[in-house]
Amino acid sequence: MDVPVSTLRAELKSWIERARAGEEVVVTDRGIPVARLTGVESADLVTDLVRDGLVTPAQVSRPEHLLPAAQPAAGNGAARPASGLSGLVRRIRR
Repeated sequence: MDVPVSTLRAELKSWIERARAGEEVVVTDRGIPVARLTGVESADLVTDLVRDGLVTPAQVSRPEHLLPAAQPAAGNGAARPASGLSGLVRRIRR
């Protein structure tokens, strides 16, 4: 199905949904095809890569990363929860 650039801009979400559903959308500029919009099947891509021997599936599960325990703040003795990055930066600076 062909769609002019101006219509694609105005109704982008609906054209993306059509491509996701399997339709091939050809974008035209003044009647000349300039691009093609198609859906991506990412799950099938990984399966194909494994089948072709280009990647191998994980043999063991990855360990779960836990947040560090809250440490008492200097001064008042109250525990402050360590947020992800800021807690890491505080630990590195010690």
